[in-house]
Amino acid sequence: MNGIRIGFIGGGNMATAIIQGIILKQFVPKENLYVFDVSEERCKYFQEQGITIAKNSVDLADHCDYIFLAVKPQVIESVLTELKGHIDDHHVVISIAAGISDTYIKATLDFDCKVVLVMPNTPLLIGCGASALAKIPPVTDTEFQLVFDIFSSVGKAVVIPKEKMNEIIPVNGSSPAFIYLLAKIVADYADSLGIDRETANTLFCQTLIGSAQMMLQSGKSQDELIRMVCSPGGTTLKLVDTLYEKDWKGILEEAMKRCIDRAYELGK
Repeated sequence: MNGIRIGFIGGGNMATAIIQGIILKQFVPKENLYVFDVSEERCKYFQEQGITIAKNSVDLADHCDYIFLAVKPQVIESVLTELKGHIDDHHVVISIAAGISDTYIKATLDFDCKVVLVMPNTPLLIGCGASALAKIPPVTDTEFQLVFDIFSSVGKAVVIPKEKMNEIIPVNGSSPAFIYLLAKIVADYADSLGIDRETANTLFCQTLIGSAQMMLQSGKSQDELIRMVCSPGGTTLKLVDTLYEKDWKGILEEAMKRCIDRAYELGK
């Protein structure tokens, strides 16, 4: 495995987190890592970490076996067009771009290349990410396992069918934004009531952590856990009833649907 070389086209937050996991778990020697980014500042940062900076996307592909496409969906076409003719059957292309299908990648490269689709999320930055992966033929089990292990090193990784890669986005890819928004609303309201904001934020964040662990470890369904908190005629029941009255469920479902719809738009 020490001979494998891994490259990243795009050096943003996601790429940084993944690279940190690779270095921490020593999947490959640091000198076998390559990055290309249009930002001189990002290139300088990675160079200072002992990572090789590629001249461009083609140069990176010429030196690497695994190529991470860590760029925005809006620029993926230009990157793939540049790589066309420089990807062969020894390369594994890993895309973390929302809405970009394996069919689109192969068609743009004009080659039946090996592809792994990944939907990660930003908690990868602290090693607590949640990533969904889809294995696309002709990727081998060994090649896919390395990619899976890399994402497992920075959080939890699961395998899903490629047909559900867009549908999974609101589940783990976009959901941190909703959770942060919920936390902000709670903290803002607590602040308006004269409760110290930092105190409210600490309590609510710990509540999120504890509630998540209850769902993962208690063996109880979400409905059972809700009933455990909602005493008949009590304060929590009033809160939950109000959320249902305001169609909390419908609003969230509509938001998730629009998120998925946007993913399909980006992939066209």
